[in-house]
Amino acid sequence: MLVLVPQARATDTVGIRKAGALVVETGTTKTPSGETLRYELGTFYVPENRTSKRARVIGIGFARIRAAKPTGAPPVFILPGGPARSYLNAFTDHDDAAKSQLEGILPYRAVGDVVVVDQRGYSPRGEILTVSRRAQPLEQPRSLAADAEAMVALAQDAVAAHPDKDLSGYNLVEYAEDVKALSKALGYRRISLSGQSFGSQWSLAVMRLHPEIVARALLSGIEPLDNSHDMPSHIFASLQRIAWDADRSPALRPYLPRGGVMAALRAVRERLAAGPVEVTVQDAKTGTARTVVLGLEDFQGALLRPAASWPAFVLSLYYRRYDDWAREVLAERQDVEEPVRLIAPLIDSSLAVSAERRHLLKTDAGLELLGAVDFDALMASEEAWPTPDIGDEVRLPVPSPIPVLMFHGDWDTSTPLENALGLLPWFSNGRVIQVHRGAHHTRAPVFAKYPELLAQVVKFLKTGDTRGLPVRVELPVPGFQPPSFPPPGQ
Repeated sequence: MLVLVPQARATDTVGIRKAGALVVETGTTKTPSGETLRYELGTFYVPENRTSKRARVIGIGFARIRAAKPTGAPPVFILPGGPARSYLNAFTDHDDAAKSQLEGILPYRAVGDVVVVDQRGYSPRGEILTVSRRAQPLEQPRSLAADAEAMVALAQDAVAAHPDKDLSGYNLVEYAEDVKALSKALGYRRISLSGQSFGSQWSLAVMRLHPEIVARALLSGIEPLDNSHDMPSHIFASLQRIAWDADRSPALRPYLPRGGVMAALRAVRERLAAGPVEVTVQDAKTGTARTVVLGLEDFQGALLRPAASWPAFVLSLYYRRYDDWAREVLAERQDVEEPVRLIAPLIDSSLAVSAERRHLLKTDAGLELLGAVDFDALMASEEAWPTPDIGDEVRLPVPSPIPVLMFHGDWDTSTPLENALGLLPWFSNGRVIQVHRGAHHTRAPVFAKYPELLAQVVKFLKTGDTRGLPVRVELPVPGFQPPSFPPPGQ
């Protein structure tokens, strides 16, 4: 049971919070091993936009666990991914997801204090910025032009829905300033960072803008500041690596055409490039028959799914089994109940990309198979979003002596392996551990298979020493999910 004991820490007298104020409560929860864990759950108040003299004050949640025993090492600040993720549920909830989250946090108590930081604009102890979702038509296939138009409309809806808020303050520079301000408010001179996916990008922003406060960093699912939009050819390379093992799966072998999964992918791509398909399926909500038009951009946008099920998805379409896909797209296009979380487009439009990367993206060889659905709409709508471009002076990497340890899976289709390999030369004390068959969230499965490696990571966070760490580890081949129909000829 959660027990909270209020402890006022620097608030004002009438309940209106001031920038820099902390409100902290203490609580206890049970660890997976049954230990009673005491923690602090707090809200930190910051200016919504530090460039404005009349900035509104907003709250950002955080949690702190004290070190298991004093080590003298800097605390570990854990920055969540997403954007639009919070790890505070690890302390307040008791479901399996919360237990798993807490289990992933606890090992860092051996390093020092652990501080889990929420994202401004997405914090249950502050504000969660959303906007209503517009339904998309069923009678037209997805297209880049329609996606761009919808993204511009979303930006306009976001501004209109939040007239009392300064949405320009929800950019990565402000995120980095939040970390610096919180570390100072909690009494830390230096910190170490742990970031996964967007959390790695957030960590890189802190290192870029405030290197003096960062002792070392542990990153995974790496997203460099100039890589908010993934290179299609790098994503395609991840799919190729998955296909290598999928082509050797006994469960998939009866379904494979000559040339394997990648040949099936190309065949589906060519078929849909020639024209869309119409599929009539039953609407799960209304029970009525609905016709969905599916095109090439729908296919390209649907390819990035879990490695164990991705080959079955491609093979189903190869055999013209479109119904499951059509039901999936029907639900996506008509979903107006789940609001859009605004933090991701606000941050991504502000990060944008450098002119050189923009050119590389738009001329990349992988566009033929994967298209530009991952980035075209955001590029087309950048000026519609209120967050300012952070500029190349922040976006582009610079040499850094900060010790950085990076985990990256070569099956990662959200942030491809090339992200980490391209960033490594900028860190003179950096190291990449390549995880063969590792997907986007690769730390947990690696530590489960190699518990001794977790101990080495804890040592790194204490000392910055990367000696003895491997450069490559391997995860087992997953059980590939077969298509939901009998193999051809049976």
